Amino acid sequence: MNDEDAIWLQSLPKEKLVNLFSLQISNIWRVDGLYFLGIEESFGTDAATNIDKNCWSSLAKMEARDLAELLELKNRDLESLMEALRATSWALYQEAKEWQVFSDRAVFRVTSCRTQKARARKGLSEFPCKKVRWAYLKEFAKAFNPEIEVNCIVCPPDKHGEKLWCEWEFVLKPK
Repeated sequence: MNDEDAIWLQSLPKEKLVNLFSLQISNIWRVDGLYFLGIEESFGTDAATNIDKNCWSSLAKMEARDLAELLELKNRDLESLMEALRATSWALYQEAKEWQVFSDRAVFRVTSCRTQKARARKGLSEFPCKKVRWAYLKEFAKAFNPEIEVNCIVCPPDKHGEKLWCEWEFVLKPK
């Protein structure tokens, strides 16, 4: 972004800036979905999933580093991890989510998944996203703090309820 763009963005009212930011997050996920569907159609779900997993794993490392710097997160504890995770494009895209931080662990859950709902609207089967999301979250946590372990509680293709699509646990390994 050049200086002229920065000045223009700074001149926008806060509400319009937030809406623009939200639109760009949606656009990122539209592109993700479109390329995934294209690969899936040409080469199958397994190939698309493996490519998706590799892309999101690479992004996770960069995103964790950049968010920790941007948000000035000096502490690399579970609370700070959840603050960084909450600011990811994945978490911001999910409208229905919950997170909790306890003394020994943190939990992040998606209670209604926009990606899965979009697939259902198109008449597509549920995407078995566990491999992709787990790789992403493991790399994100590792880049943030190598002592944080990620456990999958539930994620498709696991059976889940209508009010819980995925749930992830983050545990700070004892020293």
